[in-house]
Amino acid sequence: MTYDAGNGARSCQVSHVQGDAHAFWVREPGCGEIRPVTLPEPGRDDVMVRTLRSGVSRGTETLVFRGGVPPGQHAAMRAPFQEGDFPGPVKYGYLNVGTVEQGPSELCGRTVFCLYPHQTAYVVPADAVTVVPEGVPPARAVLAGTVETAVNALWDAAPLIGDRATVVGAGMVGCCVARLLSLLPGVQVTLVDVDAGRADVAAALGVDFALPDGATDDRDVVIHASATSAGLQRSLDLLAPEGTVIDLSWYGDAEVTLSLGGAFHSGRLAIRASQVGMVPRARRERRSMTDRLALALDLLRDPAFDALITGESSFRELPEVMARLAAGHLPAICHTITYGEG
Repeated sequence: MTYDAGNGARSCQVSHVQGDAHAFWVREPGCGEIRPVTLPEPGRDDVMVRTLRSGVSRGTETLVFRGGVPPGQHAAMRAPFQEGDFPGPVKYGYLNVGTVEQGPSELCGRTVFCLYPHQTAYVVPADAVTVVPEGVPPARAVLAGTVETAVNALWDAAPLIGDRATVVGAGMVGCCVARLLSLLPGVQVTLVDVDAGRADVAAALGVDFALPDGATDDRDVVIHASATSAGLQRSLDLLAPEGTVIDLSWYGDAEVTLSLGGAFHSGRLAIRASQVGMVPRARRERRSMTDRLALALDLLRDPAFDALITGESSFRELPEVMARLAAGHLPAICHTITYGEG
């Protein structure tokens, strides 16, 4: 380890030296590849991170992989460290956990989370990484971005003690929302999905499970995360009068069809989007995005979230893995990517 005390600032470098890396790119819709990357020399306020694990955000990343980002949303849906443009070539992703190998001494050697794509090593500003708490393994820490989305959703939904809550869609986001809801006193939580196999995951998260037709209605809180018309329709059907469905789904270029001739009008129902790009208005003056991410990582001390890690593959396999995920041939909640020495 070395230190540079110039201007009173200390920096360090451990283990590896700055050099080349490799990154996953979507070359064109439906086709991924591994490309070499030449890392820049870190500046005084930068860190170089060696990746340990990354996670595939199955809904968003498979939509990007198949070229499903609508032209009007290209700017809005850019990831923080995205390179290239939709539909491709594009380097996209945002669930990355690694070790700081060069940077300020207080970060050197620490395990950190960053909203960075799938890449073996990278250089970013030091304030773009968040230290992973002790006791949170890298495989679980990749869920930080998803738990952050779930935290944002609950800030939007504002559930109360004793509420009857339903989450429709047992993917990464829906499962994270269900777990956080289950930790609130007196809240009864049901996770709804078309896949009966998700009942085991619901049990591991400490919540009830139901297939769509068997779900109980008159719910105080309904959060939708299935990214389907049928899921959103069922969410409305389960809602108590004058309630609001909090919709976390990003539909991309898919058309959404609803039947609003039933209780939607007479029940004074509403649908409200929740998106992680902004802190909800009720918290915006008191919580930053940095605060929200730190909270998400702290919540990941909970080992129940391990139930969402349903598979892993090596970085070199990622082009094939992404194609299988996009085609529905690889069932997964959160599929993680492992990295050796780069």
